[in-house]
Amino acid sequence: MVAALILLCLLGLSMLVNFSQFFSNFMVTPGVGYTHVAGPRIEEVLMEEGDGSDKIAVIDVDGLITSQVIDQGGFNLVDVVRAGLKKAEEDRRVKAVILKIDSPGGEVLASDELNRAIVEFQKRAEKPVVASMGNVAASGGYYIAVGSRWIVANELTITGSIGVIMHTWNYRGLMNKVGLFPVVYKSGKFKDMLSGEREAEDIPAEEREMMQSMINQTYSRFKTVVASGRQQSNAQNKDAGKALSEDWTQYADGRVLTGSEALRFGFVDELGNFEDAVKRAKNIAGIEEARVVHYQQRYDLSDLFRLFGKSEAKVVKVDLGMETPKLQTGRLYYLAPSFLR
Repeated sequence: MVAALILLCLLGLSMLVNFSQFFSNFMVTPGVGYTHVAGPRIEEVLMEEGDGSDKIAVIDVDGLITSQVIDQGGFNLVDVVRAGLKKAEEDRRVKAVILKIDSPGGEVLASDELNRAIVEFQKRAEKPVVASMGNVAASGGYYIAVGSRWIVANELTITGSIGVIMHTWNYRGLMNKVGLFPVVYKSGKFKDMLSGEREAEDIPAEEREMMQSMINQTYSRFKTVVASGRQQSNAQNKDAGKALSEDWTQYADGRVLTGSEALRFGFVDELGNFEDAVKRAKNIAGIEEARVVHYQQRYDLSDLFRLFGKSEAKVVKVDLGMETPKLQTGRLYYLAPSFLR
């Protein structure tokens, strides 16, 4: 009886907290009424206790970098990271941010938006960002990291893979085998670019040149971001960090690098783990003690009700212990080659 009463009280308290969080997501706008607070809701979870009131905020960049919706709230990875940076900027007790990256890369635009968000945050908030590389921080994952003040990589981290790729399929041979052929009506010569229905000899040489030009332009942007990002951080870090080697562009040909190799060529500043990144963040921020807090997205009853309001079919996903990136035809990617298989 006592145990049942205790459980009932805990259940009631849990429901009360959830309802309070649900209504806190709404605000009253004069002349409009109740409106939903926009953007992902970020909560702070203590990772490491420390003396004093100063804090170091940890934000995750995990998995494929994409502009596609990643949660039931309707937000993508860029939205969530930006919300975390905004919270860190508004909290005066946060003295530095650690960007914990474990990503093979992803979409060109999403990677560029995150890089810009990190650079702008440091200028606006005057708080350093330290990138802590995990198992993989390659291609788009590295593109994001170079926006940081300092980069820490494990000696076995897979990084580098500076390059661009666009992926598609040509399945005309299969169509010929089964007796299918396309009937295409188009308004211009290049309207069916990247179509997999054409014979190889039917693809105009100009089309290949245009696609390669697009790849080269995006690749040039990647190298510019790496050069400017490393130069700016090196100017701030002075002799403490690593500068790009004179021949660094020779290793920006899409190849993957270990953390040790990346340090040798100046792509990262230090070899170490997450604890080393925390120490470095304290050092750059000029503080001796700080609590380490993790920013994560918070869900409540409002997200549950939002799901009930959706009419599209729900898909049951089976977790096999790994996630294969879902590449879309016609999109440019900063993505490590081994993750295309």
